[in-house]
Amino acid sequence: MKREPDVIIGSFAADHVITDNKEFSDCVREAVAVAATGKIVTIGIEPTEPSVGFGYIKAGEKMDLDFAKHAREVDKFVEKPDIERARKYVKSGKYLWNAGMFIAPASLLLQVLSETEPELHSKVMELAQAWGTESEQQVFETVWPTLKKIAVDYSVAEPAASQGLVAVVPAKFGWHDVGDFAAIAELQSGGKRNHLAVLGDVQVLADKSNGILISETGRLVALIGLDDVIVVDTPDALLVTTKAHAQRVKNLVDSLKTTGHSDVL
Repeated sequence: MKREPDVIIGSFAADHVITDNKEFSDCVREAVAVAATGKIVTIGIEPTEPSVGFGYIKAGEKMDLDFAKHAREVDKFVEKPDIERARKYVKSGKYLWNAGMFIAPASLLLQVLSETEPELHSKVMELAQAWGTESEQQVFETVWPTLKKIAVDYSVAEPAASQGLVAVVPAKFGWHDVGDFAAIAELQSGGKRNHLAVLGDVQVLADKSNGILISETGRLVALIGLDDVIVVDTPDALLVTTKAHAQRVKNLVDSLKTTGHSDVL
C-alpha cells in the first residue's frame, strides 16, 4: 500500500477447477469495477444442487451500477447448512455458494480487520513496515508464526456484510472445489448424470449405481442400487459415503487423528 495506496487485490483458492475462462474473467472484471466503488466483492457460484459442503451467500438488492449489471448487495453469509436448509436455499433462488473468492481495496480490508481483529491487524502492519528493509527476515521469523489463523470470511467478509460493505457478482461458469471426492466424481464424469467413475486397479460389478469408486486393493467391489455413492477402498481402511456428505470426510479425518488412528490416513 505504500507504493499503491488505492490497490485492489484478489484472493482465490488454489484447489478450484474453473471450466469457462472467459466467463470467469468477465466476473472478475465486474468485481474489480464494483470494488473500486468501496466494496468488498465476492464471486458467488449459482448452485447446481443443494450442497451441505459449502457456505452460502444470501444476495440482496441489485446494485444501481451501469458498469456492473449483475452485482448485488450481500445480505449475509450463511454457514454450511443441513440438507433440508440447503434445499430451501436453492429453491428460493436467493442464495449462492460461497467459493471464497474476494476482490477488494486493500485499504478497506485493513480497515475492517483493524475493527474485528486489532491484534492481527497490528502484526500485519508490523510485517508490512519491515518489508524491504534490513530487518525484514528477522521480523518475519518472529511475527509470522504468531499470526492468528482465521479465514477472511470470518475476520473480514461476514462483519463487513453486516455494515453493508459487501457485494456479490453471481457466476455461471463451471466450478469445482476439488477438495472432496464429490468434485473428483463430477470431473471424471464430465458432468454426466448416472455415471460411475472408477479410479485405480479394481474389478467392478455395478447394477444401477453411480458415483465414484477409488480402489488400491484390486479386489472385486459390487454396487447395487446406489446413487451418488463414494467408495474409497484401501488395504487398511474402507470409506463409504455419498456426494452430498463428501466434505464431511474432513471431519472424519480430524476425528481419526484425535482418536489415535492416524495410521490409516
